[in-house]
Amino acid sequence: MSARYRWSRHDPQAQSARNRELCNLAPVIPVLVVGDAERAVGLAEALVSGGLPVLEVTLRTPAALEVIRRMSRVEGGHVGAGTVLTRDDVKRAKDAGASFAVSPGATEALVQACIDEALPLLPGAATASEAMLLLEAGYDMLKFFPAEAAGGVKYLKSLAGPLPQISFCPTGGVTLESAPTYLALPSIPCVGGSWIAPDADVAAADWAAIEARAKAAAALGR
Repeated sequence: MSARYRWSRHDPQAQSARNRELCNLAPVIPVLVVGDAERAVGLAEALVSGGLPVLEVTLRTPAALEVIRRMSRVEGGHVGAGTVLTRDDVKRAKDAGASFAVSPGATEALVQACIDEALPLLPGAATASEAMLLLEAGYDMLKFFPAEAAGGVKYLKSLAGPLPQISFCPTGGVTLESAPTYLALPSIPCVGGSWIAPDADVAAADWAAIEARAKAAAALGR
């Protein structure tokens, strides 16, 4: 991270501490791609009722910001924006009511934007070098993405040796069946998963099915 950026180490440390708190609330963070804002409240209520209060709404649909806006009003929920890539993404997510941001990687400009907007960032890393750079900047709670494609549990075990102070939220290819093997690692407080709210159930407003999956995921907690 370049010295030309004006933020201090304290800012990322505070952001990382906040995200660590969120990551410890439940063993799974649902990763949501929602194309219809009319489904937002019912979906959030089902997930929160099922024991998963931390929700990541990816900025991959035109409706995403409105979904965040509506979900952020659901009692007991903590709604963040995923796939945050630019300063504009950060500002729009914060204005919509997001309480945190998640990115697949990290850039100096993105870090600065999150600090300027006081929006805690869960930055992504897939290599030891990326993790070390973020740790040097003050982040010790990271997203590990893409988890399965980047080496999965075996890779994270290897990283834990030289980098025991870093915790990860693995996301990308994680399933109900594989989640327990990730959560068994001391460095993994939670995983990110898209299996809990499949498109068909969201489109059909089958909140009972989604709540049941949320309960099964919440039961994975150690």
